[in-house]
Amino acid sequence: MESFKDKQVLVTGGLGFIGSNLCHELVRQGAHVTIVDNMLPRHGGNLFNVKDIEDDLRVNFSDIRNELSMNHLVKGKEYIFHLAGQVNHVDSMKNPIHDLDINCKGTLVLLEALKLNNRDAKVIFAGTRGEYGATVKLPVDEEHPTNPKGIYAVTNLTAEKMILVYDDIYRIKGACLRITNTFGPRHQMAHDEFGVFNWFIRKALDDAEIPVFGDGHILRDFLYVDDLIQCLLMVATCDPAYGEVFNVGTGVGISFRDLAATIVRVVGSGNVGFTEFTVERKEVEPGDYYADISKITEVVGWTPKVPLEEGIKLTADYYRKYRKEYW
Repeated sequence: MESFKDKQVLVTGGLGFIGSNLCHELVRQGAHVTIVDNMLPRHGGNLFNVKDIEDDLRVNFSDIRNELSMNHLVKGKEYIFHLAGQVNHVDSMKNPIHDLDINCKGTLVLLEALKLNNRDAKVIFAGTRGEYGATVKLPVDEEHPTNPKGIYAVTNLTAEKMILVYDDIYRIKGACLRITNTFGPRHQMAHDEFGVFNWFIRKALDDAEIPVFGDGHILRDFLYVDDLIQCLLMVATCDPAYGEVFNVGTGVGISFRDLAATIVRVVGSGNVGFTEFTVERKEVEPGDYYADISKITEVVGWTPKVPLEEGIKLTADYYRKYRKEYW
């Protein structure tokens, strides 16, 4: 797929995990890429993530909440991948106003900038499977009730609704993705607060104990980042996807204890241990989840390709090579 050659693209949060991986593929396809990122400490933004393509894109160190910046940055853009956000579940409960400000005000500022300056742009929003909350049936399809357990998921659901309103009222095309737990290269490794999969890989590479919460039987749907990038690009170029909400995942559930054991086996070091949930994590733990991805497969034609073990190996190989940039 080379659909983005010479296209003008804005990636919010482009120095983070998903954003930087997306930028690599966009640059490879010949897109003209602009990143906007505020580089908040501990949020995962890392200039090393784009070091090998830094001459092929523009980086704007600003904030999606800044109206002057966004009014300027959206002009002339054909696609906007909206990935910027506060993504720490625990912090969203400790500091909910901060979470609301970034995820809701930031999204609204972006949409207003588009309304005033560029209604022809297409917006692809990266939301979260956390919008569903505790599951009442498995697999989870898009008609499943949305009962978020934490403020982070509430603000993501609100941002999603805003994008759909602007699609409906102002005809600013928007497609919304509820993305499952994603892992892979270029994820921050300083702490475990943005998802435990990469943290498990770090522990294995350090030949340390992987701390699995509870008895480890909770199921999750884990997606390799390259599959997500292809999904984002396919959604962006699929006109019927706009105005819609899609689940993004593998459709396969795996328990945390089995995941940890697989990581130890593939990486070749580390061991599996068990620990009690922290109070903060227990409060926002939604239980089992794996996605029904039949809608996105039917409408967009996307299915994940990378097997779990291959994704683990690729991720471990990356961090073995660039450990000093992430530890």
